[in-house]
Amino acid sequence: MAWDKDNLKKIVKAKIGSYKFIIVSNREPYIHRFFEDEIRCVTPVSGMALVLNIVMQICGGIWVAHGSGEADKDVVDFNDHIQVPPENPNYTLRRVWLTKEEMNGYYFGFANEGLWPICHNAYTRPIFRKSDWDMYRKVNEKFAKIILEEMDDNEGFVFIQDYHFTLLSKILKDKRPDITVAQFWHIPWPNEETFRICPWGDEILEGLLGNDLLGFHIRHHCQNFLDTVDHSIEAKVDWEKSSITHNEKETLIRPFPISVDFKKIENMSRQAEVEENIKRIKKDRRLKNRLIGIGVDRIDYTKGILERFKAIDRFFEKYPQYLGRFSFLQLGPLSRIHLQQYKNYNDEVYHLMVEINEKYQFKDWQPIILRKTYFSQEDLINYYRLADICIVSSLHDGMNLVAKEFVASRWDNDGVLILSRFTGSARELETALLINPFATDQFADTIKEALEMDEEEKKKRMQRMREIVEENNIYRWTAKILSEIFKLGLEEI
Repeated sequence: MAWDKDNLKKIVKAKIGSYKFIIVSNREPYIHRFFEDEIRCVTPVSGMALVLNIVMQICGGIWVAHGSGEADKDVVDFNDHIQVPPENPNYTLRRVWLTKEEMNGYYFGFANEGLWPICHNAYTRPIFRKSDWDMYRKVNEKFAKIILEEMDDNEGFVFIQDYHFTLLSKILKDKRPDITVAQFWHIPWPNEETFRICPWGDEILEGLLGNDLLGFHIRHHCQNFLDTVDHSIEAKVDWEKSSITHNEKETLIRPFPISVDFKKIENMSRQAEVEENIKRIKKDRRLKNRLIGIGVDRIDYTKGILERFKAIDRFFEKYPQYLGRFSFLQLGPLSRIHLQQYKNYNDEVYHLMVEINEKYQFKDWQPIILRKTYFSQEDLINYYRLADICIVSSLHDGMNLVAKEFVASRWDNDGVLILSRFTGSARELETALLINPFATDQFADTIKEALEMDEEEKKKRMQRMREIVEENNIYRWTAKILSEIFKLGLEEI
């Protein structure tokens, strides 16, 4: 079956019936902010929130998330509910209020200074504080209480997102063993030796094994998780079945490569205004009549932005004939600037950009243009379409949806994707130009190869990638996960 919104909606509605369906994430799908004298609803900078919003519009139900917008409290009802999406409400967003102290300990502290570094091979030292762990546990308990309130006495499914809630499933199952709980881990899972660094590793593993189903992007991360459990706690690991039994409860471990809404992105990229926007962007004297490369990332040390800039520097050293002919646009907002590692990384990115530009720029040209701001998906479509090459150079990434968005936007079968081997996307998009972001000279040579690739080769590579992303779209991802969930409590899709 070719999965799309309509056929998935029909099947899911028939299966879910009276069962409650709840999604849980730290980040909310819609944020309300004050703009002068009015409140506006904006979408966050998150590929995960974008694809899960599609899921919820199909399934309906309740999305429980941290209310982070300064105007969020002004628009909810007395149950902290608001109906979304604003233009066509079809599910409920339940906002959870967290204090500054809770956010500092649970989110900035344990989740992002502790778990995030050990799950990404980016060589950033993790920080573990007992006070952060205590707050992390407290927030997981707060979310559990609210989810159980929303579930009431109903039967249903809870679908938990990511590394912010490693304890949540066990808390829920201890209170309500009758509900089905699944969790998707959106970042890599490290090897067993690396995970042992975490002082509360056993509690995290036992928490995650409260799930009936635990999903990762790729099979390698599933294997890492099975191996970690096998070497850490008393549990029966069934390698053939890919499941773990702990305290007489079985948890299925499965790979589910996340994807994008291929047809929506393709249709957006075909709109007449996109061509007009491309012309407008190219009026910038730094881009006019030049080959253009783009990178789209949060300013995060896992994304390999420094390695990308170093490769561009080496590219111009080795191939000076491209001076003045090639410009690189780095797009994306600041990230987690409250944390010292991120402040330092932002400074490094900026200073390296300045250094490279001062080294090469002349007249109206500079090699790197850095735009540290929020771009909507509509904005990004324009840049995907104008680019000759797109560079995704993550040092380690669960999937990376930018790569798939770029491919989905290129209905013209033009453009070249340069993709890190250390992304989940590289397992599927094998006809991209795959690179090791740490190998600077090879990376530089690949930029030259991409810029000089003949049209027939570009077309062949892009067509193959587009076929893969179109087939393995967000609706198929949703169907595969829900099928596994429904096996546990309902008839399979």
